[in-house]
Amino acid sequence: MKSFTQFLLGLTMMGLAASSVAEITPPDVLVKHTAEEVLEIVKKDKDIQAGDQKKIFALAEEKILPHFDFERISQLVLGRYWTRASKDQKEAFEREFRSLMLRTYATALSKYRNQIIEYKPLRMQPGDSKAVVKTQILQPGGQPIGIDYTLEKMAEGWKVTDLVIEDVSLVTNYRSQFSNEVRQSGLDGLIQKLAEKNKGAGTDRKQG
Repeated sequence: MKSFTQFLLGLTMMGLAASSVAEITPPDVLVKHTAEEVLEIVKKDKDIQAGDQKKIFALAEEKILPHFDFERISQLVLGRYWTRASKDQKEAFEREFRSLMLRTYATALSKYRNQIIEYKPLRMQPGDSKAVVKTQILQPGGQPIGIDYTLEKMAEGWKVTDLVIEDVSLVTNYRSQFSNEVRQSGLDGLIQKLAEKNKGAGTDRKQG
């Protein structure tokens, strides 16, 4: 990542809100409409702008996290370690990684400062089950930040499975970090480390 701030800005724009028509809504329309909804809430809520953690976590839980395929992302992030993991290890890692993303979103949402999102035309063929939504974040006095969202069509509709900021993949970035940790401490060591960080940040509660 070129900077942690860029990473956070990209994460802020990834929110996909619940929709009864999610399965038939084109992925670019879904990203645009829901990102606008999430950011409109942030702009109007002074408590969120002031860093109210309870409200920020609630917004991320309600509007963002339910629309990620965390099992798929966990599989991509762990790579070969996923196939070697037990059922309990997979469930534990997925739970802690979800909490990690909640922490990251909470920080991202509190850092939003009226940036503008520019959406590129979607290049997608009828029947495609995977799509990349390309955007740019325009910010006063700074260079545009290119952000691509990878979505896959699941049985329940489109789900986010990766995010690429300035040509750096979220999945690839975490895979590199976590593989180093697994080599040093094993998969259980990685899960424990994530659990400790999540507990310290107050995001270790059970997820629905």
